[in-house]
Amino acid sequence: MNETELKGMIESILGELVKAKGLDSVEPAKRTKEVNKLGDSVGSNIISNEFLPDISEVDLKKQLLVDNPHDREGYLKMKSYTAARLGVGRCGTRYKTQSVLRFRADHAAAQDAVFSDVNPELVEEMGFIPVRTVCKNKDEYITRPDYGRIFDEANTEIIKQNVKKGAKLQVVVGDGLSSAAIEANIRDVIPALKQGLKKYNLDFDKVLFVKYCRVPAMDPIGEISDADVVCLFVGERPGLVTAESMSAYIAYRPTVGMPESRRTVVSNIHKGGTPAVEAGAYIADIIKNMLEKKKSGIELK
Repeated sequence: MNETELKGMIESILGELVKAKGLDSVEPAKRTKEVNKLGDSVGSNIISNEFLPDISEVDLKKQLLVDNPHDREGYLKMKSYTAARLGVGRCGTRYKTQSVLRFRADHAAAQDAVFSDVNPELVEEMGFIPVRTVCKNKDEYITRPDYGRIFDEANTEIIKQNVKKGAKLQVVVGDGLSSAAIEANIRDVIPALKQGLKKYNLDFDKVLFVKYCRVPAMDPIGEISDADVVCLFVGERPGLVTAESMSAYIAYRPTVGMPESRRTVVSNIHKGGTPAVEAGAYIADIIKNMLEKKKSGIELK
């Protein structure tokens, strides 16, 4: 599939999802426009009877805090290519209060994403089958990455009873290092993936949700299910640009102990990177190619 065909498929899937959900596609754009207007005003004395602006919603690419810049348009054009903290201005030898507050807000969001859990109501809403690795808690998950890829007998049995043996595709969702990433993207990426797969007469059955999940947790699931392809959606380690970035790790017939080079990765799935709907369509195309060529990772051309 060439780029033009892929774009056409993405537009078709997006249209179907918007129609199915009854969404007003204008409102998100309008909201973004209003939020961006706050870019030059957050940190000043704003009086409102309704709310205070959320400093974390300001688009850093459109916010310039340098006083009297020589080339404002040129500066903003440079910033439009990156979310790096350029043009933050200064007060004497220090950062402006606004910049410090934004840094602390983004850092707090990153910490929350790592140490919080995915809401169980979301797992139930999506109809996922919940399982967990042998990690007892979040602290053990952080300090013992090897535990995040192993299932005990009880959870192994849950997997066996709920997966379709020998399916062409098994989809897995894992919390990973960002619960916020899953909560922000999974409602859109799963339907988009299903819509994309329909064009190739492919589908998947029950989706597993793995708590305290590391990427190699997909490997024992692959062996248990005997699926041709396993696709794992997992929260990425958050940074100061976003705490909502998700990745998809996809492998043809994964096995425990296999080299990482056998995994195909689609990363930076979030509203400021690859949108979830677009990612779902793109991943469907990758899965189709894997099933045809019986390869994944660096072997997949």
